[in-house]
Amino acid sequence: MTDNRFVESNRLQSKASQLIPAGCHTYSKGVDQFPQLAPGFIQSGNGAWVTDMDGNTFLDWGMGLRSVSLGYGYPRVTQKVIDYVQKGQGPNFTRPAPVEVELAELLVELIPSAEMVKFSKNGSDVTSAAIRLSRAYTGRKRIAFCKEHPFFSFNDWFIGTTPCNNGIPEQVSELSVSFQYNDAQSLERIFELYPGDVAAVILEPVTSIPPAEGFLKRVRELTHKHGAVLIFDEMISGFRFGLPGAQTTFGIHPDLSTFGKAIGNGFSCAVLAGKRDIMSLGGLEHLQPRLFLLSATNGAETHSLAAAIETVLEFREKNVIGHIELIGERLQEGWRQTVMAHGLDQHLQIGGYPNSPVYVCKDEQLIPSAAFRTLFLQEMIREGVLIPYISISYSHGEREVTKTLEALDRTCAVYHQALDQGFQSVLTGPPVKPVFRKFN
Repeated sequence: MTDNRFVESNRLQSKASQLIPAGCHTYSKGVDQFPQLAPGFIQSGNGAWVTDMDGNTFLDWGMGLRSVSLGYGYPRVTQKVIDYVQKGQGPNFTRPAPVEVELAELLVELIPSAEMVKFSKNGSDVTSAAIRLSRAYTGRKRIAFCKEHPFFSFNDWFIGTTPCNNGIPEQVSELSVSFQYNDAQSLERIFELYPGDVAAVILEPVTSIPPAEGFLKRVRELTHKHGAVLIFDEMISGFRFGLPGAQTTFGIHPDLSTFGKAIGNGFSCAVLAGKRDIMSLGGLEHLQPRLFLLSATNGAETHSLAAAIETVLEFREKNVIGHIELIGERLQEGWRQTVMAHGLDQHLQIGGYPNSPVYVCKDEQLIPSAAFRTLFLQEMIREGVLIPYISISYSHGEREVTKTLEALDRTCAVYHQALDQGFQSVLTGPPVKPVFRKFN
């Protein structure tokens, strides 16, 4: 079954599947991640709203995979990029551009654990650079990563540990071992099992689950004790859990940290930041074996770095984080009241921090369900709300909260029908699938 709301999207989607593996360049944007009745392509965005190929407008809570932190077309950032393009400053040169030093200076001042920084275009590059740097610094090979945190990189050291390990030698995957979040003993066991061989410990300092009392401090102590590098992946927590991130909020400073997503308001900029004695191994002023850290042709694309500067300054000059938290609180409170009124408070739950809410869709047995999640997405899209997850931007306000709660209220009625008659009675097409799976 097709939907006449998405004729152009469906046409382009069919063409894309023949030209592009998976039909897109980020797996989480793929057709298997959304209901069949969903916009296939987004044409434009303004604030917290987007328009698809067929002219349908949606309130967007996904915000470019969490990368658009201020809003689509945000004037301050957009104008700076336009200035760089129109004034002939050029996107790239044969030698470095001054904007590289300007942003580096701003970030070293802002990030408490940073004495040097290196830029790239995506999170996978900078987390993998942190791994390589840690191995060079320690002379060790093994990596300890947090099992509960879903994605660190598309590179072999991490993807080889997931069901999507096709094409990756086992010898590479075996060097990455997992520990559990909020379980310091599980990390201690790794150090005991591989004495003197753990190069780095990498984790998100916080997600929807708060760090247990003393957990991050203990991780910091263990890495010090065993001579391993501590890496905080702040791709998501950066510019949400304090400024610049969770390391500020929780007062635990890693050796290396990575930032991206929110930092450029959708323009591609990722940052590896860290201590000078580690970061300098990627430089030219030492006598150690040469380390090829990060060297991307477009890693310091000037207009993207300019966008990052304006985004960081906007966060610094305005209470962006406070606004995001306030909108999150309003959304969570209204969500709970709405689902409770429908008797669905055990089926459609919202939790997490106000700055990064998380919802869960459960079936008749109160088990998280891909089918019911797909149904929820389908019905919210029908009501004009695109909500694959909740990434609040500075452009989300009371109007957007009201729109979402009204859509949720109408969606609850269909959700009830699915619980009573089975999701097949109201869901068009197949349920969404997990990104990490062995077969398509």
